[in-house]
Amino acid sequence: VQLVESGGGSAQAGGSLRVSCAVSGRTYKDYCMGWFRQAPGKEREGVAAIRSVDGSLNYADSVKGRFTISKDNAKNLLYLQMTNLKPEDTAMYYCAVPYQDLSATETLRVMSSGGDFGYYGQGTQVTVS
Repeated sequence: VQLVESGGGSAQAGGSLRVSCAVSGRTYKDYCMGWFRQAPGKEREGVAAIRSVDGSLNYADSVKGRFTISKDNAKNLLYLQMTNLKPEDTAMYYCAVPYQDLSATETLRVMSSGGDFGYYGQGTQVTVS
């Protein structure tokens, strides 16, 4: 499986950005997928997860109400819409799919675990000033 993130960039505090992830290879359309981020010197943080087979979503408390995860199975794309951005949102953002199909809650947890949990792309940088 290949995951390629795009759409990062710079924004001012209070602004918006959308990052995208193109998924190719093995079909993971029914798997839970998510986004995590990592800033220099900080631990990995799972920010959002979506399991389209049952419509379940989960968000980290730090982004709840500001970020929205969505998925287009027909186009094999995963999105993260980010609004009301804050300087503390500055990080490299990665899309990911666990090795196993997990719940949205468990996906968020493993993405924050620091361990080898699944596949992810090269990341896209988001900088908020």
